Amino acid sequence: MHGSLLPRWRGAAPIQRAILAGDTESGVTIMQMDAGLDTGPILAQRPVPIGPSMTSAALHDVLAQKGAELLLEVIAALERGTAVPRAQGADGVSYAHKLEKREALIDWTGSAQSIARQVRGCNAWPTAETLLAGKQLKIWQADALETRQADALATPTDAKPGTVLGLDAGRLLVACGEGVLAIERLQSAGRRAISAAEFAHGHALDGLKFG
Repeated sequence: MHGSLLPRWRGAAPIQRAILAGDTESGVTIMQMDAGLDTGPILAQRPVPIGPSMTSAALHDVLAQKGAELLLEVIAALERGTAVPRAQGADGVSYAHKLEKREALIDWTGSAQSIARQVRGCNAWPTAETLLAGKQLKIWQADALETRQADALATPTDAKPGTVLGLDAGRLLVACGEGVLAIERLQSAGRRAISAAEFAHGHALDGLKFG
């Protein structure tokens, strides 16, 4: 059982790579083993949509459930002799290399969209992180604001990347290279994860900068 729609995302981290790449669909594949890396014949597949706020941890749980259901169907088909394996095609092959800790560090010069995917893709491990006054700050939950949304909030779009712009509707707004990231949950080093509103109560936001 593999957590992608093979041949896309062969390898160690198919769930995380799908989210990091901005895929809107994942799925589970039941395959026969061969000598290659996730290259064996396919017995069955079941697609699963990736929601706009879905994390790797959440997608993992959905795929585990769907995969278990599909595996039982395949076992029954094998017993009946009706399971027909098919070779994987050569088109659409991609590799999901193992996720590394260094990939969790946020580069605020990137777009808010890519950083939001990074936050979701690194949840629950290794967890997206930045620095605040030289100390680790983990970001557990965040969404990207489109430029028009930021404009509607009277948020300056020319602020330096990483600059905290303020708190809106319980979300901590941070300037990115393109767009604004709205953080909902974060965690200081050695502390428990808290809401953005709780974080704002304990920090003076004016002049605060991440990274």
